[in-house]
Amino acid sequence: MTAATVKFTIAFDDPDLDDEEKDEQVQRLIDDLEEMDEVDTVGRVLDPNPPEGNKAIGGVLAGLLMTQVSVANALKLLVFLGDRLGGKPIELEVEANGKKLKVKAHSREELEAAIKAAQAFVAA
Repeated sequence: MTAATVKFTIAFDDPDLDDEEKDEQVQRLIDDLEEMDEVDTVGRVLDPNPPEGNKAIGGVLAGLLMTQVSVANALKLLVFLGDRLGGKPIELEVEANGKKLKVKAHSREELEAAIKAAQAFVAA
């Protein structure tokens, strides 16, 4: 990650969904983000400690995705996330300029407040 890049980690945090349903939401969001010109990279978060006997080349953590954008496109991504994820319980971690901000949102209002905090954080 370069200094001019912002990394977002998004965790779907709905206790009513099982891991498979969270992964379905992650895949839909990944598909949408891959279509955005503003997004540099997007993908699942690899499990640093996959279960023993796992035959896959590294497992992924359920309900998590990571995306990177330029600082200039961070605001566009945050607006998109606000439109796309409003009302869904999520945890959003933003990493920029060597600093991290972690916020949780369980409603559209909380997500809007989290996005404003993230925007201020990225701009700082």
